[in-house]
Amino acid sequence: MKKIPEDIKRLDEKIADLKSKEKYVRQDRQESEFVHATKAGFRVGTELLSGVLVGAAMGYVLDGIFSIRPWLLVIFMFLGGAAGVVNVYRFAKTEEQKRKE
Repeated sequence: MKKIPEDIKRLDEKIADLKSKEKYVRQDRQESEFVHATKAGFRVGTELLSGVLVGAAMGYVLDGIFSIRPWLLVIFMFLGGAAGVVNVYRFAKTEEQKRKE
């Protein structure tokens, strides 16, 4: 059986101490309705915008590769927008389930 060095033991103790401090800091606290609504609003906006931007970027790159500007840009922008709407729908469903619990 191998003997564990003292510095490793101290490091394990320090990690355990920091984990307990982190657990104390991250205790569940009630957040105000305004904070919850603000977080949800930013998430919805980010989901929609990121879907459109990623779709547009993919369409732009593919347009450059296939040289059929601007058709793939337009198509992928709409697909990205649809993906953003689907993500927002999923988020709304999970929020609804959290509210019911």
